[in-house]
Amino acid sequence: MHNWITTPITADLVRGAVELEPTETGVLPHRLPAWVRRQYDDPQLEMVESQPAGVRLAFGTRATAVELDTRPTKRVYTGAPPPPDGVYDVLVDGQLVDQATVTGGNVLTIDLATGATARQDGPAGTVRVAGLPDVSKTVEIWLPHTETTELVALRTDAPVEPAADQGRRTWLHHGSSISHGSNATSPTTTWVSRAASLAGVDVINLGFGGSALLQPFIARTMRDTPADLISVKLGINVVNADAMRRRAFVPAVHGFLDTIREGHPTTPLLVVSPVLCPMHEDTPGPTMWDLDALARGELRFQATGDPADIPAGKLTLNLIREDLARIVADRADPNLHYLDGRELYGAGDNTEHPLPDDLHPDAETHQLMADRFTKLAFDGAFAS
Repeated sequence: MHNWITTPITADLVRGAVELEPTETGVLPHRLPAWVRRQYDDPQLEMVESQPAGVRLAFGTRATAVELDTRPTKRVYTGAPPPPDGVYDVLVDGQLVDQATVTGGNVLTIDLATGATARQDGPAGTVRVAGLPDVSKTVEIWLPHTETTELVALRTDAPVEPAADQGRRTWLHHGSSISHGSNATSPTTTWVSRAASLAGVDVINLGFGGSALLQPFIARTMRDTPADLISVKLGINVVNADAMRRRAFVPAVHGFLDTIREGHPTTPLLVVSPVLCPMHEDTPGPTMWDLDALARGELRFQATGDPADIPAGKLTLNLIREDLARIVADRADPNLHYLDGRELYGAGDNTEHPLPDDLHPDAETHQLMADRFTKLAFDGAFAS
């Protein structure tokens, strides 16, 4: 029988979130601030920014048992198999010691053929961890990276305090669904989280599935967020959404970087172009769900643009890489660097690890990308 201590979940116990929103029963971590959320009316971005990729509770304690009540919001796609419950990774002094899931919670059903959504509210559940060593330690609970998670209550059998500052550098990263963690099996195995662990840095992950569209408010959020290292992985969602033509893309990238530089004038800043995606290398967007595959119970994507439209300004990944490399070179900023995304995942990798849905890498490839990014960025551009 445990003598439980309930500790309010406050910002000093949460890392990786930009803001905590009070709710009727707890707090909801956000990766974009409230002033941004008031500026847009985009259900996709609204959904993914509240999915806590890279967000974790971190506290010091002697507790041997921990309980965390949460209310998840799970996504279900009409006609497709339900995804598995999101995974919570529990680390003690940086080492994974347990994993857990929370059943129940809210369910958001999305009809990919029509775009219609329906929400069904459900109860909170509990993550339980026991048998921890009775010594002073740092406990981290990483939240499911693709499952919106309201934090309701934290209970332990010993007092907790905010995790001690270990003097680590803060890495601020922005990108698309691959950075968000699509197809990774748990929150610490996304390529971004794994790279942060390998490099010994604290990460703030502003990877937003389907939503890295050079929005000025994301640049302003990055401008205002303290960071020692910054990277932006740009381009794939611009093609996916067929969001802009080439003549608009180049000044939009310059403006995005200008805004970040207003708050971080000399911080090492790495621009990363898209990883290999064969269907969009030389074929423009938009990217659409493959409804024939969906009828078979599979989630796959297809390119629906016409290469004949390229002379009129339609974008492909090869064109985006060409523009990003030129932008970085033209800016003549000694602390601005460029990384071709195909160095993280390229043609040879696609042969051995094909994209399972034709757009996102598999779980093993997340680890491969993390290992390569650590060497190329933290031992390369960020080290110079």
